[in-house]
Parts: sequence; C-alpha cells; structure tokens
Amino acid sequence: MDKPKLSITLKTCGETLRICAPTMVEAAFGPVPRERCSARLAQWSAAAVRHADIETFAEGLEHVDTTRPHLVVSNHQSTYDIFLLMHLYPAELRMIAKKEMFRIPFLGPAMAAAEFVNIDRGDNARAREALEVARKRIESGINIWIAPEGTRSEDGRLLPFKTGGFMLALQTGIPILPVTVLGTQHVLPAKQVRVRPGKRAGVRFHPPVDPAAYGTARRDELMEHVRRTIDSGLPRELQSYSHT
Repeated sequence: MDKPKLSITLKTCGETLRICAPTMVEAAFGPVPRERCSARLAQWSAAAVRHADIETFAEGLEHVDTTRPHLVVSNHQSTYDIFLLMHLYPAELRMIAKKEMFRIPFLGPAMAAAEFVNIDRGDNARAREALEVARKRIESGINIWIAPEGTRSEDGRLLPFKTGGFMLALQTGIPILPVTVLGTQHVLPAKQVRVRPGKRAGVRFHPPVDPAAYGTARRDELMEHVRRTIDSGLPRELQSYSHT
C-alpha cells in the first residue's frame, strides 16, 4: 500500500502556481478569456489527478445536459473534490468558494480572474452579493458548483446543508444537478496535507432537479430532496437516511 506523500502535495502546489501565474498577469491588463481559463483549469485538475495516481470513474453522465448551465451541488469530503469535479465534469465549471481561498497569493487573484465566486458566509449582505454574481455567471452560460455543507466532512457522512445555493436555484430557475463525490476522503482526508496515492475516486451524477416544482415556500423540501439524493450515492455505511 502506498504511503501518504507530502511530495505529491508539493507537486500540486507547483502546478497551481504554474497555472495561476499567467492568469494573474493577464488579468492585470484586462479580462482573461473564459475559454483560456477553462483550458488551464482542465490542465490543472488533470495534473493533480495524475500526480496522485487516482483511478477515476464517472457514473450517470447521461444526466448531464451540456447544452444548458446547472447549479452543481455535491457533498464535500476533501480538497481533491475540486480537482476531481473539475476533471470529470463534461462542461465549463466554476465554484462558489469561501473568501479565505481568495486571500491565498497567486491562487486567489487567479480564481477571481477565472470567474470563481467569492462568498463570505459570515456577512449576510456580502453573501447575497455573491449569489447575485453567481446568478450572472449562470445566465452567461457557465455551470456553478457549490458544496452546501460549507466545510469538509471528516468521516464522509453528509453534514447539514446551508440554504444559499438553493435560494439561488429558486430565484433563477436553474436546474440543480446533485452529485455524489466518492473516495476523495481516502486520497486526502480533511485537515491533512499528505496525499495517499493509488486510490479510486469518482463522481456519481444524479437526475437534475427542477426548483420550479417547489417554489420559495418549499425551499426546505427542495434542500432535503437534494440532500437525500446525494446521500443515496454514498456507501451504505456512510448514508444518513434509510434508502429503499
């Protein structure tokens, strides 16, 4: 069995710098073309997966309609969720990320230039502004990904969901695409820095959910439905519900 390796983390950090530096420089002179950012993100995520020697899989791709944008909603087990989804999602994808990530040198400015959405969950007014930015990104044709748990699960089980992303779906009418991320907690567990190479990890796409079928008055029902759907894709021992 391969031992956890800090060297893989350092390689990925180096790849992050290599991808972020030109984007940050170009952004100083004006907007960076979306297609160029997407190409760099594809290189970055593929390199991270390759460095960790992950055996990847993607199930349920028939549920992904690449002709229209979606609000992609997933569980959150590891930093490698980011690499895996960016690598396996079959269309342009950006994430709603916590403000702390945008403060990281090189990474933060590059994320902003690449149209990632900066959210401050501790400030309601700024959180609403972030959701408005996300709405505009969606209307421009890009898929937005959010992990409504707000933090990484340490044991793989789903944590309670925050409501912001579901309000965004209800306000815009954008379909929600539930995604179960599997195996990434074995690649890089929460709060650890040494990557465990040679693991199998992937994603399970579920049928999209139309928020219009619920309406704002039934927001909690919508959130519970999506949470149950994501939970149904987890291994039985990690599920929070009894699925029949």
